[in-house]
Amino acid sequence: MRTRLAIKFHSLLERHFPERRVFLKSDKDTRYIRLSSETQIAAVAGVAVMVGWTAVATAVLLMDSIGSGNFREQAKRDQATYQERLNILSAERDARAQEALAAQDRFNAALAQVSAMQSELLASENRRRELETGIEVIQTTLRATMKQREEARGELAKMQQDADSTDAYVVAASAPSQMEFMTNALTRTAEERDQIAADARDALDQRDDLELEIRLMQERSDEIFRQLEEAMVISVEPLDKMFRQAGMPTDRIIEEVRRGYSGMGGPLTPLSLSTRGESDLSADEVRANQLLQQMDQLNLYRLAAEKAPFANPVHSAVRFTSGYGTRRDPKTGGRRMHNGVDFAGPQGTDIFATADGVVTHAGWQSGFGRLVKIKHAFGIETLYAHNTKIRVKVGQRVSRGDHIADMGSTGRSTGTHLHYEVRVNGKPVNPMTYIKAARNVF
Repeated sequence: MRTRLAIKFHSLLERHFPERRVFLKSDKDTRYIRLSSETQIAAVAGVAVMVGWTAVATAVLLMDSIGSGNFREQAKRDQATYQERLNILSAERDARAQEALAAQDRFNAALAQVSAMQSELLASENRRRELETGIEVIQTTLRATMKQREEARGELAKMQQDADSTDAYVVAASAPSQMEFMTNALTRTAEERDQIAADARDALDQRDDLELEIRLMQERSDEIFRQLEEAMVISVEPLDKMFRQAGMPTDRIIEEVRRGYSGMGGPLTPLSLSTRGESDLSADEVRANQLLQQMDQLNLYRLAAEKAPFANPVHSAVRFTSGYGTRRDPKTGGRRMHNGVDFAGPQGTDIFATADGVVTHAGWQSGFGRLVKIKHAFGIETLYAHNTKIRVKVGQRVSRGDHIADMGSTGRSTGTHLHYEVRVNGKPVNPMTYIKAARNVF
């Protein structure tokens, strides 16, 4: 069976692919080469494979060209969308910056109002004390006047009794001068009595007027106290929230600032005590002392905020190109930890200190390029890397907002930008925590 099939297949090949002769002619002789049916099939198959490969390659090239065109269009659309989003974020950032400036102005206005209210409160307290002293003097005068009136009434009654017990005719006959003296004395006593009564009424009216004025001043003082207390609550709570959002324990921070600003002194004065053995302080004085303590607390928060990096190191329009955390390395492409944030901007953009402190490094450092390090309070340190120019020196004391460097692309960098780090006790933390906390308050 197999032999028959082989014979039929061989005859079919010979019928369709008969042997062909190929002539190879040279200068001297001519040679003949016979191509068998198998060789012809192989040649035809090779030509078919070449034609098919050419068609497939052409189709792949056409598809790749069409796909790359679509990809470029999609990339352009994505770039336009990304640019539009960046413009929106830039506008939002500018709006937040304006809101922050307005909030800071309101905060400064509130502090000025608190200071004015404090001065007014102290003046009203002094006026109240003066009025109380005046009331005491009037009451003392009134008591002395009433005592004199009672003595005059007693003398008048005694003189009337003496006059009733004496025979009027005998007195008139024997001593007319005495009667005249008595009449004059009675007249003077009556006038003195009327004058004392009038003075007493005037003193009572003055007392009522002073008591009314004292009540009005007390109400005014209560209103001032209430406004000051509300201002303290409105001012202290956002600052406390700002520190807590940044992960800073407010109790320890405030205590550290208090120790740094703890100078006191003055002569030793005796302690004033009342007859009950208690300190001689009124309710208003106690309330005023509590307000002064709250204002001292607010001032401590303000001092602490100046010493912590609650600010943005760049005030110009920049682009936020990289955040804190694990990211794809721009040089190697691998996943690596990024210990700060990057702000990209034009060459030479001004860079500012974010808090008060002392410069501990101002020069070249591998990877960071031209680097500025500033040591702040509470174990905080800030780093400003890849600068093109440094404008401070080691050991120099700087304040928040001082111009410390110019933006560049020195060190391990792919373009002009600022690499900004915040370290607490040597450990890197997210700088945006401080920047966002300041934005939410100021």
